Amino acid sequence: MPDVRFRRRKAEFKQAMTFYENLGRFGQAPAFILENGETLTYENIEASADDFGAHLKRGALTMILADNCAPSLIGYLGCLRSKCPVMLLARTIDDRLVASLIGLYRPNYIWLPEERAHVLSRCEKRYATGGYELLLNSDEAVSMHVELALLMSTSGSTGSPKFVRQSYGNIASNAASIVQSLDIRGEDRAITVLPMHYVYGLSVINSHLSMGAAVILTDASLMEKRFWNLMKSQRATSLSGVPYTFEVLKRLKWTRMDLPSLRMLTQAGGKLSAALVQEFASQCLAKGILFYVMYGAAEATARMAYLLPHLALTKPASIGMAIPGGEFWLEDDSGSVVTDPEVAGELVYKGSNVALGYAQCAEDLVLGDERGGILMTGDLAKRDNEGAYFIVGRKSRFVKIYGNRVNLEDVEALLHEANIECACAGIDDLLTIYVTDRAQVHLAVSFAQQVTGLPRKGFRAEHINRIPRNEAGKILYANLEGLSWTS
Repeated sequence: MPDVRFRRRKAEFKQAMTFYENLGRFGQAPAFILENGETLTYENIEASADDFGAHLKRGALTMILADNCAPSLIGYLGCLRSKCPVMLLARTIDDRLVASLIGLYRPNYIWLPEERAHVLSRCEKRYATGGYELLLNSDEAVSMHVELALLMSTSGSTGSPKFVRQSYGNIASNAASIVQSLDIRGEDRAITVLPMHYVYGLSVINSHLSMGAAVILTDASLMEKRFWNLMKSQRATSLSGVPYTFEVLKRLKWTRMDLPSLRMLTQAGGKLSAALVQEFASQCLAKGILFYVMYGAAEATARMAYLLPHLALTKPASIGMAIPGGEFWLEDDSGSVVTDPEVAGELVYKGSNVALGYAQCAEDLVLGDERGGILMTGDLAKRDNEGAYFIVGRKSRFVKIYGNRVNLEDVEALLHEANIECACAGIDDLLTIYVTDRAQVHLAVSFAQQVTGLPRKGFRAEHINRIPRNEAGKILYANLEGLSWTS
């Protein structure tokens, strides 16, 4: 049943569709609220973004080592407004991985914290502000598709050369759909729990900027007192997180906190257990807070589905329905549409937020739209009699570690480069490394944690006598857990 909130005025929807082009229309409304209490208005950030953009050549590829800070976001917005495609990476990404990606993609500029600039000492400094520096890497023009706006990693922080190619239309479309789904208002204030280089975190920022709402910028974790002090003092109205975020909230006994301004919680980035969904849904209902469970992927510019708050109690295992402007269906192994309820098939999504395709090197940036707005998600799902969708499995080899999608092949390859013979498998929030050398069990975990930058508790290693393979030499991943190991 359509949500009555979808009757939003057409003018508002149009504004959300082009949010980065006319930020100044919101005037003196707060856009970014910093930890020190400083507020940057929409007029401020528009002027700063254009000042940044003035130092770029139109159409130049710009790599950003991003953090939840004003310089990162102003660089991102400046690139969008100047029609300069952006490659977003974590501020903390390993120096070797930065060098490798620069070699593969040949970005013209790099916008990074000044303490990281030494890594690129050969580059020419062109501009600096707020502790960030703009370095000129190359004047060489890389051919790019006219609609290419953003390159987002497909696998967290592993340094994989594979990126999702998102268009300007993808970004604007998804932001507008999230505005409608969650009824985001100009008076809302979102606090940054998730990093901006992560598609879900960036989606939160984009959707709030679409409506002239404020974003409270912090890199503090939920375990730090300063996070909660900032949330209270700046009257945050929404908090968005991955499953791990909600596990932390439960441990912190969040229901005992005095959070009078909080009106909405949203969860995506992996499957939250049905029991925890029901628990949060019940708690939020009692507190008058809206709780949305969502589903998405970088290939869809963040989010594709949402579960209305009242259904979280009765359908806690569901991802709900497609966001406004999107459409779901299921296909069997032969490609035929599954029409019967409760029958599993691959989940297929259609919408204007579906990304153009992938890139693995600079030569791929000239490619156009390879999907035509249709995404084969790789997830197995079923649909109930009321049209709600449920994820029941996964076809491809990746897991989500605390909301960060990690490609098992990438981690395996990095470990092999470090001379660690292994095979990787796992479930969400726990990647298991099976190693054949008992002496490398602890080394494997440390190395995986280091190269991904993800929490150590998301990894474990086991010693096995041999890696199972078929006659063609391919690893039999399904047999890994059946082996007896001597650890």
